[in-house]
Amino acid sequence: MSDKSWTHGPVKDAVTLATLPWLLAPVLAAAFAGGGTRRWFGGRTDDRRAQAQEAKDAAAQAFYELDTAQRDLRLTVETIRAVDDSPEARRALASFEEFGRRVDEVSHRYIETIDAHDLDRDDLDAATAGRARAELSRARDDLDRVRRELERFAGELGPLLDKAETRLARLAPAVERARQALRAAAGQLDSTRAAGLRADDLAARLAALGPDLTLLNEGAGRHGAAATLERADRVTREAEAVRAEAARLPERAAEIDRRLVSLRTRAEALGNRAEQVEPVLSELRRGFTLACWQDLQSVPEQAARNVARAGERLAEARAARQEQRWADATALLATVRALLNSADEAVSAAGDRLRRLEAVRKDPGAEVDRARFAVRDAQRLAMAGRHRPDPRHAGPLDAAAARLERAAAAVEGARHPDWWRFLEEMRAVREDVGRVVAAIREARAEG
Repeated sequence: MSDKSWTHGPVKDAVTLATLPWLLAPVLAAAFAGGGTRRWFGGRTDDRRAQAQEAKDAAAQAFYELDTAQRDLRLTVETIRAVDDSPEARRALASFEEFGRRVDEVSHRYIETIDAHDLDRDDLDAATAGRARAELSRARDDLDRVRRELERFAGELGPLLDKAETRLARLAPAVERARQALRAAAGQLDSTRAAGLRADDLAARLAALGPDLTLLNEGAGRHGAAATLERADRVTREAEAVRAEAARLPERAAEIDRRLVSLRTRAEALGNRAEQVEPVLSELRRGFTLACWQDLQSVPEQAARNVARAGERLAEARAARQEQRWADATALLATVRALLNSADEAVSAAGDRLRRLEAVRKDPGAEVDRARFAVRDAQRLAMAGRHRPDPRHAGPLDAAAARLERAAAAVEGARHPDWWRFLEEMRAVREDVGRVVAAIREARAEG
């Protein structure tokens, strides 16, 4: 048998089987000694490791979703914080801070759990993998629970968010309206000045808005959306008011000029009428008792004094107009008008008194008939639909009728009747009756 025959057949196979354990021994030793390959357990351990890894991935996903939900909610809260300082908004912000603490707590527990379990360890056994899976599952559940609570809270913030977004949407247009209002006011002031009117007070009011314009230009990011929106609205209102007043100023000046002329004419006429009061008082003194005219004694002096004071204020108003102090001129003209009204009333009172006294002396029955008609008309109203009048109405009406008869009897046959007192009594009777009629109608409307 040649040497070649040794390499074939049964002899070769026997040699190979005999030497195989010695050839594999170094390789297996290297594998169990950790020579760069993972230890293989097989069976239950691998299943537990895979389950733990799935739990770890699920917890990581829950952590990511919670972080996303918190970021979204923070945007919502910051939007509300920027423009809303109501008690409801402040409560929402406080609740968000509390949620932040809860998120931190569950996130910290999740991170601690991840750090506590190394699922890539070669010596990880089934029991350890099972504990890791359970703890990671609890961490995921905690993260999911807080996320759901965050999402419910975000839903509850819907009305506040809508209101905040509406305000934010108004912000840029509001600032632009303020700028346009300022430009319009400045342009109107230029036009008014070109007409020869200084409008210094309006110019000062417009200049006072300059610092607000600077703040608006600096933006809501620096000064807050709520403050910026409030400032823009206020600047718009004030600038529009300046523009409107500047536009009206030429008409206002013309109106002041007309009133100066009209009130001067009226003052001159009242001065002439005041001079006629004394003759009227003389007629009253000759024809009627002291009680009929005594309260009018001071009318000439009072009327003259008011007319003189009106003339002084009128001169001051004219000077204010020349100096273009429009507010002062307007206020002075109002004072002039009040003084002239007072003088007019006093002068008219004397003439009216004389006419009324002469009329009642000539025909006192007309006043009595007028008052009696009022009483009887009220009595018929009180009896309408009733068998007997309501005592609340009958009593005052009977009193008014008795008062009427006493006043009429006082002037009948009197040598020097107090006609003025008689007229005042007739007026009082009519007023008493008028109050009863109003009470009857009110009671029937309610019933």
